[in-house]
Formats: sequence, C-alpha cells, structure tokens
Amino acid sequence: MTRGTTNPNRLRRMDRWIAAAHAAELRRSPDPVAVDLGYGAAPWTAVELLGRLRRVRPDARVVGVEIDPARVAAAQPYARDGLTFVHGGFEVPLPGGHRPLLIRAANVLRQYDESEVHAVWARLRTRLAPGGLLVEGTCDEIGRRHVWVALGPEGPRTVTFATRLGSLERPSDLAERLPKALIHRNVPGEPVHAFLTAFDRAWAAAAPLSALGARQRWIRAVRDLREAGWPVLDGPARWRQGEITLAWDAVAPAAGR
Repeated sequence: MTRGTTNPNRLRRMDRWIAAAHAAELRRSPDPVAVDLGYGAAPWTAVELLGRLRRVRPDARVVGVEIDPARVAAAQPYARDGLTFVHGGFEVPLPGGHRPLLIRAANVLRQYDESEVHAVWARLRTRLAPGGLLVEGTCDEIGRRHVWVALGPEGPRTVTFATRLGSLERPSDLAERLPKALIHRNVPGEPVHAFLTAFDRAWAAAAPLSALGARQRWIRAVRDLREAGWPVLDGPARWRQGEITLAWDAVAPAAGR
C-alpha cells in the first residue's frame, strides 16, 4: 500500500502529456478504458484523469484500482458514469474482463526495490489492450517536478522529464523524481547521469536567454541537446510546457542495455 498522499492537480503534467501523446489511440479505440493504479487515500487523481481524457474522447472511462479496501470504500461517493473504483493491485482486475487502453501508475513503485521494477512492468504490460500504454513515474507533492516512463506491450519506449520552469534552478534538480528504475542510476558511468549532466551544461550555456524567461532558456537548452545527438522525440510545442521526451534507450540502465 502506498502512503496515499494525493493533492489535487498533482498529476496534471502527466495527464496532459498522456492526452496529447496517446490521443490517436484514444480516438480509435473501441473500448477507451483507463486505469488509475494506486490512486491513494483520496480519488482526486482518478476524477481529474477522466476529465482530461474526455476532452480527447468524450466516452472514455476510468477505473481507479487500490489495494486498500478502505480507500476503495471511501472513493465510492465519487463514482459516476464513466468512473468506478475497485479493489486490486498489479493484476488490474477490471469488471467484465476488460483490458485497459491506458494504465497510469504514479508514485506507486518508489517503495519497491529496483530489482522488482521490471517484473512489475512486465505484469502490467500483459494487461494492456492492443495499442495500450503503461505510464509509470514519480512526482513531488504538488506536481512541480515529474519524470515518467511510457511503455507499450513490447517494453519501455520513452522517458519524459517535466517541470514548472519557474521553480527550476537546474535540470538535474529533476533527479530526485526519477522513477525507481532510474533513481539509483544517477551516478557516473550511467546514461541517465550523462544526460542530466549534459542538460545542466546546455542550461548553463542558455543562461543569456534568462532575460526572456525560463521558458525560452529551456527551449534553447533542449534544442541544443537534440543538436548534440540526444534522441529528443518531441518538439517546441511540448518544450514550451517544460517537458522533454527522450527515447528510453538513451537513459536505460547500463546493466540492462
């Protein structure tokens, strides 16, 4: 069971990215079901996820899954058309045997050992519908800093770093929010450490743009990273949101490459 800390709007950065990156699959799916896995002591994140997905797919449905029966009972007053809450864990027990198009697991795996992460990822991926997406990551208490991994049925695809730019001193500040698969790998010799080091250097080089605001400085730093050969997969529209998405292979732990 997670600590359960859940603040409204905590997962807004992740949700907005999901709604943009997974929009095509949401629109064409015959069964647009999403799971908020381990939603915590209050159901705010599931309620918010439904609202954000329905801007893309008006008939999207969300199922909140919690391992603590008391939390499931407490969430029932918030259930409504398109939003239900069930007791369960990594088996993702959806009513009617549905397989979800999306599983979002935020701040769930931080309490597990790194050695357990890939087994959990594999188990959750088997629950996905064709074209489905698993998004697993970590954020701070109010959602200013967030890092998540996106996985398809075949395995990890991308990693996204997202932040409220006004709160950022340097990009490596995001290291404290790396997901469990990466947080112990931020050491010399590991790809994620090399990336954050390069990002800090690009950020420092873009310092003259600070006069135009942190957003312009971030955009320049990300562009410089891409020009230096880092596999940046998104573009300025996402960079302006304080995001950067890379191919997973660029930061995957050295032992697992």
